[in-house]
Amino acid sequence: MQTQPGYDALASAYDEAFPTGYATLVERHVVALFAEELLADGPAGPVVDLGCGAGHITHDLDRRGLDVLGVDPSTGMLDLARRRYPQLRWHRDDAALGRLPVDLSPLAGILARFSLIHVPPETVPEVLAAWAARLRPGAHVLVAFQVSEDPGSPVLEFDHAVARAWRWHPDAMAAALAEAGLSERWRLVSQPDDSNRFSTCHLACRLA
Repeated sequence: MQTQPGYDALASAYDEAFPTGYATLVERHVVALFAEELLADGPAGPVVDLGCGAGHITHDLDRRGLDVLGVDPSTGMLDLARRRYPQLRWHRDDAALGRLPVDLSPLAGILARFSLIHVPPETVPEVLAAWAARLRPGAHVLVAFQVSEDPGSPVLEFDHAVARAWRWHPDAMAAALAEAGLSERWRLVSQPDDSNRFSTCHLACRLA
């Protein structure tokens, strides 16, 4: 299993920097839309918050009425989540969800906010195929990531403060998702601001 020693060491500081889990109002509203679309479909199965960190977004999804499970490879982050939200379910696993209990499948959705950025690009197709194998038909997926603006350099490593990370051109990420059977429904690209030095993309798709 991949681990995140950087997030373990900086868990408390990271939690203090993002006390609600959201850096911007855009992020909050996009996650709310993801939840509303799932609820409108009447989700049959749990939703995974992948890279849940300290658990704030997992709690938000639970509050909105979803059956949600927080997943993270960082023990330090999960310790914070369990202490703050002991009523919710937490599971230590990496992006491929290889240790997720079988009885949780099929999943109704996956939320991956700024977590795929830490997966080496050459292994992202394998991760997305693993997601597709755990999702029910029609399941919703929302991925958020920092943007590479240059189509000629669709994936670029950048100097993330905690762990190795890569920016993706939205078209490249959409193509990788489509290869796994996840069809793009919409995307929202936000420009850099005080909270984000790069453009960010929220890309929503569904499993055929």
